[in-house]
Amino acid sequence: MKKNLNGKIVTIIGVLLVFLYGIFGLPHGLSGKAIKDAITQRIHLGLDLQGGAHLVLQVVVKDAINAETDNTVARIEQDLQTARLTVGSVLKPDPNNPQMIKITGTDAAHSSDVRNELTNRFGTEYDVNGAADNSWTLTMKPSVLTDLQSRTVDQSIETIRDRVDKLGVSEPVIQKYGLGDNQILVELPGIEDLDRVRDIIQSTSRLEVHEVEGGQAGAAGYATEQEAATSQAGALPPDDVVMRGTPDGGGGDNPDRYFVLKRVSIVGGKDFRDASAIGVNDTGRQGVTFVLTNAGGEKFYDYTSAHVGSYMAIVLGDRVKNVAVIKGPIRDQGQIEGTFSRQQIDDLSLTLRTGALPASIVPLEARTVGASLGADSINQGVIAAVVGMLAVMIFMLVYYRGAGINADLALFLNLVILLGFMGFSHATLTLPGIAGVILTIGMGVDSNVLIFERIREEIRAGKGPAQAVDQGFAHAWITIVDTHVTTIVSAAILFMFGTGPVKGFAVTLVFGLLANLFTAVFVSRVIFDSHVNHKLVGQKLSI
Repeated sequence: MKKNLNGKIVTIIGVLLVFLYGIFGLPHGLSGKAIKDAITQRIHLGLDLQGGAHLVLQVVVKDAINAETDNTVARIEQDLQTARLTVGSVLKPDPNNPQMIKITGTDAAHSSDVRNELTNRFGTEYDVNGAADNSWTLTMKPSVLTDLQSRTVDQSIETIRDRVDKLGVSEPVIQKYGLGDNQILVELPGIEDLDRVRDIIQSTSRLEVHEVEGGQAGAAGYATEQEAATSQAGALPPDDVVMRGTPDGGGGDNPDRYFVLKRVSIVGGKDFRDASAIGVNDTGRQGVTFVLTNAGGEKFYDYTSAHVGSYMAIVLGDRVKNVAVIKGPIRDQGQIEGTFSRQQIDDLSLTLRTGALPASIVPLEARTVGASLGADSINQGVIAAVVGMLAVMIFMLVYYRGAGINADLALFLNLVILLGFMGFSHATLTLPGIAGVILTIGMGVDSNVLIFERIREEIRAGKGPAQAVDQGFAHAWITIVDTHVTTIVSAAILFMFGTGPVKGFAVTLVFGLLANLFTAVFVSRVIFDSHVNHKLVGQKLSI
């Protein structure tokens, strides 16, 4: 009895059209260039094929620890003052051990009160230990330290990803680098200006506002760092820091000056919500306008309301960019002006919009992959795929005769579905990915061989064409599913734990195997059934 295959044939044609659209979309014209542009807009090439930037970055987590303990120092001073407990100093005694804070000069009569205040406020994060001289040491707990280091790397990855996305890079690879502690791998296909990308990624761009010590004289700055350090009663207090900069906005030929600032900023980092470039003014200067968050704006308003007439410094990347007198309360907006270039302004506003890095970044490896290498890789990969596919198709035609046409059509549709998958998902095609395509062709041939050999066995057993086809597919089905599922599981593991190129191989392999299940079992079966429907009684299969 002949089978009605109309619905299945329509399904196959529909799938073919859908995945052809996935590959080409709607090309603007039928020229070779238009078709090529349509494909490259939907299937992106990886770093090893089109060239780009490859960086391995080291996150200096010590910076994040310093920032965290600096904030803790300020909190300790404020909390002890609120509790009316007198102390001599709160500082970090060892620069090489920033997770340690020391408190000296406490009143012996209130020793228990100081211990209770420190334990209640900071005991969950720090180990609190007292000494015979009424000093106290707070040491960050190992679990808190480990968590802070992990969060610093994760936040750095997210910040770098935001900056890269703003650059318009398609399909970047930004992830932890497993070959070292606190390292990040960055691969940016199509990027040629490595220096600019490296500067944007590395820039902490930590915009902060600090109180200036020394009144009007301090606001003018000092000629040397030594002069600045000794301007405060002959010695630099532990809660102050000396920073240099050019308070005209960072441009011109003016020499650097040195300023004494409060170590803890008034606002900074996460207090900033947005930034945008401003145009050139009458003096030829341009800059960036920044906007604070609601919480940051309230904090800034409270400070400026209480310090009218005092001086504050705008600090960017540990350099003083502006010094200004507070003439009245300021809430949530400000700006940096200077003789910046347009490129500097764009990069500055970009890094401020995407947030400050929680720690500085040191490049361990930075290199570019040339486009000529990518073009050569593509040509060789395509040649290998075409030659391999033609060899397989010729073999199937010679060995399986007319049934070989069936296998060749299934292989062609398999390749269309695989590329269509990649086009719809905007996956990145890498050189290992091309290897995955070639391996998929081999798996497709393997599936057809299993089915064809099983059909041959049924024919040798004396069964007719229709029954041989039915039994051949029924018996080969379990074996095909078993081999595909095990390979898909292996590819999934490669995807979860591999780096960029390995993931590209895994993606194309999984897509190809799923497509092969459809073509080998469904499409090939429909072609066989259609052939059997048109055969005369007693006519044999060409297999």
